[in-house]
Amino acid sequence: MKFNDAVFGAILVVLGLAVIAHVQAFPRIPGQQVGPALFPGLVALGLAVCGAILIVYGLRHRSAQPWFVAGEWTRSTRHVVAFVAVIGAIAVYILLADRVGFLIVGPAILFVLFLLFGVRPARAAVVAIVATLVIWYAFYKLLRVPLPWGLLTRYAF
Repeated sequence: MKFNDAVFGAILVVLGLAVIAHVQAFPRIPGQQVGPALFPGLVALGLAVCGAILIVYGLRHRSAQPWFVAGEWTRSTRHVVAFVAVIGAIAVYILLADRVGFLIVGPAILFVLFLLFGVRPARAAVVAIVATLVIWYAFYKLLRVPLPWGLLTRYAF
């Protein structure tokens, strides 16, 4: 798929402005000129400026670059189903992870995706479980990122 640069530019401008608006609510540090809003605000400003540049470029070249061009893969049912499945898996994770838990939702989603992509069930199950445990270990133990326990909260260690 190919979108005109002006489309992505508009998305970046909106995202940058949303972040700038959000960081205004960050608390100030007494006696300091800078606070926690400085870095995300600068990144957001950079996004907005780059987005504006993309909009200008996209509008100047819109005769050679249409607003949207569908890729070859969009004519393949298998590829469209795979695309929708990945987006759906992300939505399912967002909806269920806090209630059910990463260690349950992760392997289930991976297993279903592997099956949809043609992996044999036994291999899909093993890889889904091992991959989830590796990801859990990397994020929870090494990086100290709190992953949701959900139903396993009383077993958390």
